[in-house]
Amino acid sequence: MTHAPAAAATAASAASASSSAPVTLAHVEPPDWWVGMKSPDLQVMLHGAGIGALQAELVPTPGVTLVGTRRGDSPNYLFVDLRIEASAKPGTLTLRFKRDGKVVFEHPYALRQRAPGSAQRASFGPKDAIYLVVPDRFANGDPSNDVVPGLAEGLNRADPGGRHGGDLAGLTAHLDYIAAMGFTMLWPTPLSVNDSPKWSYHGYGATDFYQVDPRFGSNADYVRLGAEAKRHGLGLIQDIVLNHIGVHHWWMADLPTADWVNTWPQYTETHHARMSLQDPYAAPSDRRRFSDGWFSPGMPDLNQRQPLVATYLTQMSLWWIETADLAGVRTDTYSYSDKDFLAAWSRRLKDEYPKLNIVGEEWSPHPAVVSYWQAGKHNHDGYVSSLPSLMDFPLQEALLAGLNQQDAHDGGFMKLYEALAHDFVYPDPANLVLFEGNHDTPRVYSVLHDDLELTKMAWAYLSFVRRIPQFFYGSEILMTSPRHRDDGAVRGDFPGGWAGDAVNAFTGAGLGERQAGAQAWLKRLLNWRKAETLVHDGALMQYAPLAESYVLFRYDPAKGLGGKRLMLVMSKAKEARELDLTRFPEMLREGDQALDVMTGERRTLGRTLTLPARSVTLLSIE
Repeated sequence: MTHAPAAAATAASAASASSSAPVTLAHVEPPDWWVGMKSPDLQVMLHGAGIGALQAELVPTPGVTLVGTRRGDSPNYLFVDLRIEASAKPGTLTLRFKRDGKVVFEHPYALRQRAPGSAQRASFGPKDAIYLVVPDRFANGDPSNDVVPGLAEGLNRADPGGRHGGDLAGLTAHLDYIAAMGFTMLWPTPLSVNDSPKWSYHGYGATDFYQVDPRFGSNADYVRLGAEAKRHGLGLIQDIVLNHIGVHHWWMADLPTADWVNTWPQYTETHHARMSLQDPYAAPSDRRRFSDGWFSPGMPDLNQRQPLVATYLTQMSLWWIETADLAGVRTDTYSYSDKDFLAAWSRRLKDEYPKLNIVGEEWSPHPAVVSYWQAGKHNHDGYVSSLPSLMDFPLQEALLAGLNQQDAHDGGFMKLYEALAHDFVYPDPANLVLFEGNHDTPRVYSVLHDDLELTKMAWAYLSFVRRIPQFFYGSEILMTSPRHRDDGAVRGDFPGGWAGDAVNAFTGAGLGERQAGAQAWLKRLLNWRKAETLVHDGALMQYAPLAESYVLFRYDPAKGLGGKRLMLVMSKAKEARELDLTRFPEMLREGDQALDVMTGERRTLGRTLTLPARSVTLLSIE
């Protein structure tokens, strides 16, 4: 859907008939709401020249009460507090605005009916595999929106940091490819308007929270993407930024309150000392700088301790969940926001949607830091979070190090083994999102020195352990990047997404043999995983790495050796070796029947198993 500027409503003709200054209405946010939400409270922010001087009243509407109004430090804002009781019906209520007892204008405000089952919507979990895309770099389905008058940045596909033209039309057109690969969830990086003169394509500096950037499409196009994704068996995860905005957000020209963003006597940037929040010895000034420092000069830091800001961000999140029928939320730079706000925000979302999964980004290599934010954690300082999931940076770093390093008592596979053993610090490790790479990290194939066998090990591990696996678009065709951080290069164009591309990864035309083979291998793995319930919710047992091999099992504890088991063996040895199967008495019996998931070969297990050089072996055992 597309929301017309609020000035186009009946307020547009609203210059006062008296000699008072005319009043305009530029923004109404949220632009609409729903009946039947668990919380009856709604804060509507109205912005326009002189609107703060008006008095608001509600034309009598059954089940709806105007609780009061609040004003900011700017005369151009008015916050209207409504209470929508359970008895309220869908329809349009009327907000009336007066000056000196005379009506200046009226604004119709829609109350919508929630979709059936909205509150109990299904979400993502260990049964799923997530595909992360940077929409600007995936596919250009509508070249007519490449350049939009009035927006600062145009098209420059030759610039790694510029806009390349990918959009919602392109993403929607290729949902069949994503679903056929075996993915069940789609996570696009932010799609909100980012009207910055440079680097606007990534969307992490929003300049309008309630509008999709027209260079991607419209709000209606986004809703259509979600509906089409669902038809393809895909859920839609929205990337929401709570911590900061873009410096060109319309707020910055006229802040609602003086404390709407965190300000300092001189520009102060966060020092990223995230552990200051848990450190028992941390200086309060360090904690403040981490949370209140700006992310960059182009990203002002929002002050979530200001109640109006906190409510605005919470309602914005709820609005998108309802509007786009989301299957989940990913939250950028999670711990940088005010921690008390985060506790209230996550609690409110879970109150409204008990089954909704929300994954936060806490970029720390320490499980103790990441686990601090997960719901159910009994923290040393009494902090209580309702956030169900986090990005598993500790295990991702250990995975790449474990594959790259030579095996030793404290390196290689042992590093990965010990990292997984830290699951005891998490309330729900299976609900963490483990990834091989994302839009902020070098490409996994490049990090692993263009080694296909190591890359397959990374993919198999992601798909096997007790986690929700997330893959970055293009990994399946071995897209590359520098081994250091280089955002523009990491977020390269997906081949075949633009007319005239010499290679089309959607159809396979022009892919090299290695690329096509990798794509087919991951497709087989993920489609197997989609139907394999033991990977979704089975128990896990791992054995300490020996002789450059690492063995893990998934199984049903109630059945043990009498039930189905899954076995993953990763071997980094440069020559074929015999794996001693008598090491695994808890999981294997001589004579067990096994199916090689990736080759289809059937075998009877004896006392040893031949491991090809530098290989992944994935067995389903009865």
